[in-house]
Amino acid sequence: MLALGLDASTQSLTAVVIDIDSGAVVHQRQLNYDRDLPQYGTRHGVLPHPDPAIVHAPPLMWVEALDRLLGALGDSVDVARIAAIAGSAQQHGSVYLRACFAERLAALRPERPLVEQLADVCARPTAPVWLDSSTAEDCRALDAALGGPAETQRITGSAAYERFTGPQIRRCARCEPEVWAQTAHVRLVSSFLASLLAGRLADTDWGDASGMNLMDLERKQWHPPALAACAADLAPRLGEPIAPWTVLGPIAPALAARYGFARDCRIVAWTGDNPASSIGLGLVRDGHCAISLGTSDVLFAISSRRPSMPPAGHVFISPTGAYMALFCFANGSLAREAVRDAHHLDWAGFSAALARTPPGNAGRLMLPWFRPEIVPKVLRAGVVRANLSPGDTDADCRAVVEAQFTSMRLRAEAAGLQPTLLHATGGAAQNAAILQVAADVFQCPVRRSQVTNTAALGAALRAAQALPNGPGWDELVARVVEPQLAAPIAPRRDTAEIYRRLAQQYAELEARELAARR
Repeated sequence: MLALGLDASTQSLTAVVIDIDSGAVVHQRQLNYDRDLPQYGTRHGVLPHPDPAIVHAPPLMWVEALDRLLGALGDSVDVARIAAIAGSAQQHGSVYLRACFAERLAALRPERPLVEQLADVCARPTAPVWLDSSTAEDCRALDAALGGPAETQRITGSAAYERFTGPQIRRCARCEPEVWAQTAHVRLVSSFLASLLAGRLADTDWGDASGMNLMDLERKQWHPPALAACAADLAPRLGEPIAPWTVLGPIAPALAARYGFARDCRIVAWTGDNPASSIGLGLVRDGHCAISLGTSDVLFAISSRRPSMPPAGHVFISPTGAYMALFCFANGSLAREAVRDAHHLDWAGFSAALARTPPGNAGRLMLPWFRPEIVPKVLRAGVVRANLSPGDTDADCRAVVEAQFTSMRLRAEAAGLQPTLLHATGGAAQNAAILQVAADVFQCPVRRSQVTNTAALGAALRAAQALPNGPGWDELVARVVEPQLAAPIAPRRDTAEIYRRLAQQYAELEARELAARR
């Protein structure tokens, strides 16, 4: 039997197929929105807009991408052997749908492209995505309605954030009342695409719902005061939060016929890309943590008990049902690239600079705020250096990397997280010198995933796990994830005291700078 995982990220749609019995990844395929669907006019997966705070994408582009990718899958895979499909999607994006959406799903025909059959279902032709930051007023209103940011975080897992779905819905209802009046259903990108596969309205799973500022994290139900603060009559438009392992039913008959799937192929609830990545990286037990080193850097960890998070942290629900602590750092690869480019280096030269400098960098520190930062919240960009000359190439390279992992370590400690193993993904995870710094700062081994899209892999694992008598999480991790992990990079134990002192120095520098900016 095979399982299919799909990931609808900001810029592309990826498919990963695994053999459930052997654990082998038998196929990977990706469709890039800009390159393969140029008619939608996106750049890096989103629509250009004169206001940089407004970042939207066309939902029909995702529909056509799904149709195209599934249509091509049969060229390489016996799709009739796929027993289950699950997916993930960029978190926080919201799709506004007319009442006819459910009718169109029920009436899908196999011989016609999906985008033609669903051309009129969107009450709003574009969907705000996670990059949108136009909702500051709505965030303040939501926090005020719930008793302040700390109370919003206690209830929903996060303080009100511009990119989260609750504030986005509030802005739509406030600024586009005619659109809101025509909106019968609001779905996240994940539950929107899951609806297509199931041929009926799919609800949003706990993992993605916990990134909306609308769900009571403990009760796993919508929080009525949060709904009321965002829009009137919101609850019936949202459906209900559902468990991540919910089987929505068999694939829509029209899609089974269109692509060649078996009619009993199961569709499992989709989730967000971060929860799915946690599974694709094998995070199914307490103490397992991961770092995603991409445009932004992300630290996430699994905990059976809800962690006590500092103000800038988030708590989501993992696909296993456990809690997932998450910190997102805006200054990820962009900061590393800024240092690299300022010194006219390539990545090999950057790695050589790390090798020439001692752990701890002889006390030379950087706060790498090349752009406004999420953790800690820094609204004005501005790099801070202490005992560090910007002309010192080698020290500058080490300072930016040590700063990033030290900031992660401080946040993990504040949340009571003690990583025993770090799994790494993302572009910078291909750099062994960078991962060595991570291992030394955290004083635990680091293992890099050799799968380029861990969210799609995690979705495939979720599909397999939801099958009747399907393998358990530990078995799936051992069978599928472990073979995809490179050999561990061990921490150098003689650096433990060096990085304990550096963390203290970094925390003091950060506190002084944040106080000066107030």
